[in-house]
Amino acid sequence: MTRAIGDLEVRTLLAGEYDAREAVVTIRAEAGGVVHAPFAYGTLSVETGTHRLVRISPFDNQGRRQTSFAGVEVLPVVEQTDHIDIPENDLRVDVFRSSGPGGQSVNTTDSAVRITHLPTNIVVSCQNEKSQLQNKAAAMRVLQAKLLERKHQEERAMLDSLKGDSGSSWGNQMRSYVLHPYQMVKDLRTEYEVGNPQAVLDGDIDAFLEAAIRWRRQQEAAEPA
Repeated sequence: MTRAIGDLEVRTLLAGEYDAREAVVTIRAEAGGVVHAPFAYGTLSVETGTHRLVRISPFDNQGRRQTSFAGVEVLPVVEQTDHIDIPENDLRVDVFRSSGPGGQSVNTTDSAVRITHLPTNIVVSCQNEKSQLQNKAAAMRVLQAKLLERKHQEERAMLDSLKGDSGSSWGNQMRSYVLHPYQMVKDLRTEYEVGNPQAVLDGDIDAFLEAAIRWRRQQEAAEPA
């Protein structure tokens, strides 16, 4: 019962304009997918930022410690009501041969699609689907989401400048995963940490998400009106 009440409390904190939507999650480089879950965007948006991994490199025969970084981007899935108009003249569409798994038809035809939005130089690509048409449609959905996020970033920047606020950088350097010389995962914003990184890497991140959602609401409440 306590857990259910806690979950309900966290859900009430997801009151942003796009929090209830599905989410497009991208882990650089160029690997991404749609997350189908209630309030997916609001929940997973706190994962946006740089994730730092410290481990013994499996590719170093001297067993030296290595630090790696991964950038995570979370965007709301756009809907028809969002009205992001993209003129065809603003797009450059390139096709190329898919390099990933997917069978002979995927690897031997120019089914992958790369779309460049010329005014902003935003580039998206998709090679997950079997046909060029499907990949183009998927890439356009991601482009729409990126342009929507860019639009709202510009709006937030304008509001911050009017308030004399330099803006928030909470999304950067947000979590460290240490596998050597000790075992720990720590969120650098909330200071929540656990001593079992393998469980976190296997997907046990609910406690991190909850702590970050609560932290984000506290930061928003502390901002000057």
